[in-house]
Amino acid sequence: MLEKIEITQRFNFKKLNRHYECFIIDFINKNAYFKINERFHDEKFIEKSYNCDNAWISVFTNLKSRVTSQIHYFDDNQISNFQAEFEELNLFSNFKSNSYSYFEKLETIYSCNISIYYTDNYEEYSIKNNFPPNWIEFNNLLVKLVDFDLLNIDNLRNLVTGLFYNIQKDGIYDKLNNKLELTSLEFGHYDALPYASPKPSIIIDFSNMKIEGYFEKSDFDLAAVTDLLEKYGVYKWICSSYQKKSQIHDSAVLEGYNWYLEIVFNDSIISNIQGYNEYPDTYPSLALEVEKLTGLDLLERHSIPDDEIKIFNRYEKLKN
Repeated sequence: MLEKIEITQRFNFKKLNRHYECFIIDFINKNAYFKINERFHDEKFIEKSYNCDNAWISVFTNLKSRVTSQIHYFDDNQISNFQAEFEELNLFSNFKSNSYSYFEKLETIYSCNISIYYTDNYEEYSIKNNFPPNWIEFNNLLVKLVDFDLLNIDNLRNLVTGLFYNIQKDGIYDKLNNKLELTSLEFGHYDALPYASPKPSIIIDFSNMKIEGYFEKSDFDLAAVTDLLEKYGVYKWICSSYQKKSQIHDSAVLEGYNWYLEIVFNDSIISNIQGYNEYPDTYPSLALEVEKLTGLDLLERHSIPDDEIKIFNRYEKLKN
């Protein structure tokens, strides 16, 4: 018999601007509630000073406001109906779970971990970019029970994951195969310590054709930037296929650098990845080409040891 469901969701926008929540549905005690909500001092560090910020702040604000201390109660009839419909849904049939840890070397904009407790069994699944086919139907089932968008389906419409978007090497597409239009890009690379809000190293405003930050340029060649993004599969950095080095090897650097890459598309659709002394497989090669193009080591390739770069190069070749 299904006894409990624990749903943990994590949203990453920028360092210190994150949202973490854990919701418990307890069928034995006939109630449901938020168990954990950590906000990482968001009110102190939230800013609207950069191009990309306006896209995620509305989502972040909504995430904060939806978490309450309310306890949801239900009766035997609601429980039996939910248990029957959940079993019929067969939610995780043939689903391949992502890897999950409380500390991720490479963090995507969204992750969800679900623990399911039965009388005589326990199951756990992790979701990042790949979702079960009937995930939205599962949320509809949860809404009937607790009366709110528990799985953040509305918020996920604004975030690049595999739920509403197809992630390709040449860009992001919606489910109707329409390619999203780039509006801005923000990249930050900063010391792991002190524990402070990071500042971007570079901001690219595609709408106004300008670059700001450590390297400034107006009327830049848009094709040169988009060609690099496509050549090195930057849109797919959020996918596990571009994170083989980080999954198989530990970085030789223990106290070094953090970084983030935030890309915004039309209608304020956001893609975000963050790293902690670790990078996607094609990062060093992209960094080298950016240095040749600008004359500046904007992606801080010099901070990666040579032995590490050799490992990255090995995994990059597997993608060609």
